[in-house]
Amino acid sequence: MAKDGLNRDILSLAGPSILANITVPIVGMVDIAVAGHMPLGEAATLIGGISIGTMLFDLLYWNFGFLRVGTGGLTAQAYGRGDKAEMASTLCRGVGLSMVIAAVILILQVPFVKLAMLMVDSSEEVRSLALEYFHIRVWAAPATLSLMAIKGWFIGMQDTVSSMFTDLVVNGVNIAGSIILALGVGSFEGLGFPGISLGTVIAQYSGLLFAFVVIAFKYGRDIFPGYTPVKIVSSFSGGQIGRFFVVNTDLFIRSICLVAVYVGFTSISAKFGDLLLSTGAIMMKLLLLFSYFTDGFAFAGEALVGKYIGMKDIHSTRRTVGKVFIWSMSIGMSFILIYLLCGTPIVKVLTSDADVVESCRQFFVWLLPMPLIGCAAFTWDGIYVGATASKEMRDSTIWCMVGFFASWFIMDAIFGGPDADPAFRLNLLLGAYFVHLFIRALYQTVLYKKAILSRPFEV
Repeated sequence: MAKDGLNRDILSLAGPSILANITVPIVGMVDIAVAGHMPLGEAATLIGGISIGTMLFDLLYWNFGFLRVGTGGLTAQAYGRGDKAEMASTLCRGVGLSMVIAAVILILQVPFVKLAMLMVDSSEEVRSLALEYFHIRVWAAPATLSLMAIKGWFIGMQDTVSSMFTDLVVNGVNIAGSIILALGVGSFEGLGFPGISLGTVIAQYSGLLFAFVVIAFKYGRDIFPGYTPVKIVSSFSGGQIGRFFVVNTDLFIRSICLVAVYVGFTSISAKFGDLLLSTGAIMMKLLLLFSYFTDGFAFAGEALVGKYIGMKDIHSTRRTVGKVFIWSMSIGMSFILIYLLCGTPIVKVLTSDADVVESCRQFFVWLLPMPLIGCAAFTWDGIYVGATASKEMRDSTIWCMVGFFASWFIMDAIFGGPDADPAFRLNLLLGAYFVHLFIRALYQTVLYKKAILSRPFEV
C-alpha cells in the first residue's frame, strides 16, 4: 500500500459519513428552531417539550445502539475474511432483532412513558407537550431500529456512501416534513406542534424503504443469492449467533450507561426551570455538533480496523488507528475556533427568544475544552467497535457513568445545593459531563494495546 493509500481509504469512508452526519444536527436544530419560532406559547416551553420528548427517545433508542455498533463491527470482520455468508447472516440477525425489539416497544409504550416521566421534574406545560411528541413519534420504532442495524452493516461493508444516502433521505424528509406539517405551506395551515414528530415518523419509513432498495440492487446477487426465508431463519443458528449475542449484550449495557448520563443531564437540568432546561438542551446540541464530523472518522476507523483484524493485518491496524486520530483531532481543533467565532449566531438560528440566547451565552466557556476530549472519546469508540472489543467498551462506559453522577453530586453538595443560583448549578452539571468524557477517553487509551493490538490477533 502506498504511503498515502491509507489516508485515501480513511477519507473515502469518512467523507460520505461526515456529509450525512452534517444533516443530523440540522434535523435536531430544525425541530428546535420550528418550536422556537412557533407563535403558539412561549419558545422556552416549546423547546423544553422537544427536549424532554427527545430525551424519552434517547432513553429508548440509545439502549439499542448496539444494533448499529455490533452489526458494524461483526460485518467489517466478516468482510475482511471474505465470508459472504456471514455478512448476509449478520444483517439478517440485526434487522430481525430490531423488529422484535420494536414490537415490544410499541406494546409497552404507555407504561414506559409513565415510568420515564417520573424521573423528570418539569412544568405541566412542558410535560404535556413531551407526551404528545412521544406518542406520535414512537410509531417510527420499527423503521428507526432497523435502520440502525442496516447503517451499521453498510459501514462494515466499507460502504459509507449507501449509509450516507440513507441518512440524507431520512434527514431531508424529516426537515421538510417537520417544517411543512408543523408550520404549513400554501393553503395548508399546518398541524402545529404535533407536525414536528409526525414529520420524523414519515422520514424514518422513507429511509427504511430506500435502504432496502439499495440492498436489493447493490448486494442482492453477490451477498444474498437465492436468499429464502429458510436461510434467514438459519442465520439465527450456528456458532456465530453466540458471538453475536455476547457482543451485543456488552454493548447493550454500554448503551444503558450512556443513556443514563444523557437522561441524567436532561433530568437534572429540568429542575432548574424551563429557561435553563432549554438552555441545557441547546448547549448539548452545540457540544455535540463537532461529534457529527468526528464520527465520520470514527466510522472509517471502525470499518478499516474491523477489516484489517479480519485479515489478521496488525501493521495496517496500528497505522489506521494513528491516522484516524490525526484526522479526528484536527476536526476538534477546528471546532474550538468555530465555537469562538460563531457561538451566538448558531444559538440565534435555534431560537429567536432573547432570554434563551442570553442565557446560553454565559455557558460558552464549556464549548472550548469539549472538542478535544470529546474527539478522543468518540474516535476510540469507532476503533473499539471495529475490533468488537465489547467488554472494554462496556467497562469504560460503566466508569464514565459513575464519574458523571459522582462528580455532579459531590460538586453540587460542596458548591451548590437547592439554594444556589440555578445557572451556577448548570455550570456544575456541564463540568460533570466533561468528567464523564475524560474518563471514557482515558480508559480506552490505557487499554488500547491489549484490546486492539493483542487480543484480536491471538490464534
